[in-house]
Amino acid sequence: MCGRFNIIDSPGVQQLMRDLGVDLNLPTRTNIAPTEEVGLVRRGADSVHLDTARWWLTPSWAPAVDQKYSMFNARAETLATSRAFRTPFRRHRGIVPMSSFLEWREEGGVKQPWLISNPEQALAVAALWDVWEGDGVPLLSCALVTTAAAEAFLPWHKRMPVVLTGDEMSRWLDNSVEVAADDPLFRSELKYCWQLQRVSRNVSNARNKNPSDMEGLGEVIELSPGGGRAT
Repeated sequence: MCGRFNIIDSPGVQQLMRDLGVDLNLPTRTNIAPTEEVGLVRRGADSVHLDTARWWLTPSWAPAVDQKYSMFNARAETLATSRAFRTPFRRHRGIVPMSSFLEWREEGGVKQPWLISNPEQALAVAALWDVWEGDGVPLLSCALVTTAAAEAFLPWHKRMPVVLTGDEMSRWLDNSVEVAADDPLFRSELKYCWQLQRVSRNVSNARNKNPSDMEGLGEVIELSPGGGRAT
């Protein structure tokens, strides 16, 4: 996690943008994959603003833009020590808004995609960013921060995105104050209820951007912040 996500121009996403202090709406996009452009919320000197960033972090010191190493996710456990992520962790923190994300698990010998969302609100996912200027044209890029999965989510994946609460959003965006490597915001717990449902295996092809393939199929599973399935 996280390798695909969706952003839907919905009341939930619009409210999240207002909560972040950004007076802009994000257009609907589905099956967003690494190396594609994503919306990145950052705090500047005077305000919070929305930028477009490449989802695959290229450190400022990198010799070139490439995909030699997986740089679209950053493990929370090594943010303070990783050569690629330790400076962005101190100085370049941002938030990527999402409506939902996808995970795959093996079922009957095939990998079945599942859609994960919060039924009441959008997700504010912790991100790190950097600017590379190796060819004279600045490239803003980012990585999503992940942590060990909550126990209830382990049947789907061993990692999950670091989803921020209201207070955590403000602290994460304030790059004038460092966030500790063991900050509770990285905890392996569900902070909100998550709703999970199978979707079409067509989404396994990142070129498929058909919104109808994100429609849920079959049973809906709800995971509660208490750790298990909601009743």
